[in-house]
Amino acid sequence: MSDAIGEPLTRVLLSDQVYARVRGLIIEGALAPGARLVESEIARQFNVSQAPVREAVRRLVHEGLADHIPRRGSFVAVVSQEDAHHARAVRVAIEELAARTVAAHSSSTAFEALEIQVKAMRQAALQRDVGGFRDADITFHRTVCEISGNPFLPKLWGVMEPNLRALRVVSDPLFTGSWTAMAEDHAELLDALKSADPDRAGVKFAAHARGDDGIARDH
Repeated sequence: MSDAIGEPLTRVLLSDQVYARVRGLIIEGALAPGARLVESEIARQFNVSQAPVREAVRRLVHEGLADHIPRRGSFVAVVSQEDAHHARAVRVAIEELAARTVAAHSSSTAFEALEIQVKAMRQAALQRDVGGFRDADITFHRTVCEISGNPFLPKLWGVMEPNLRALRVVSDPLFTGSWTAMAEDHAELLDALKSADPDRAGVKFAAHARGDDGIARDH
């Protein structure tokens, strides 16, 4: 980890900074699935006490990027193929319903939030900002659930999101496909919602969630 530490940390919001640094290492693949997150070692590398490191690791566990095993410690999350299959099946159902609902009750105001995330993905693709792209991607899909008007969809998404983050970021972080193509795929998803055609939107989002929409990706 020492080569990836970067600049010294300031005294302001140390736990936030530690969280951001370690999260970045996970997203970039510098910390592999199954790698142990040793709080004392991280504290020494960042030249901070263990308290902010402990809080940062808790946040990573809550986000789904790390797992805590009692009496053993915390580790970068490992996602099995079986778990990935089950999570993807649930995601397909949630996203297809959300897309159909949004397309049937379209709102230009609601679409503005999605346009912001598409723009963020395009910018992140240009900058090769993996973390920024992943965050905008997740926010895009969460927003679709939130604007659906069905109060259960964002709740279900909230339960799934930590697992989806692990699936997207941890299972194969070194994505070698086209980030720009992925960003434009989301622009097409937004166009499908704007079409006010529930069938078109549902089919498009379901294909995207299954990963069979023709875009080479790592999830």
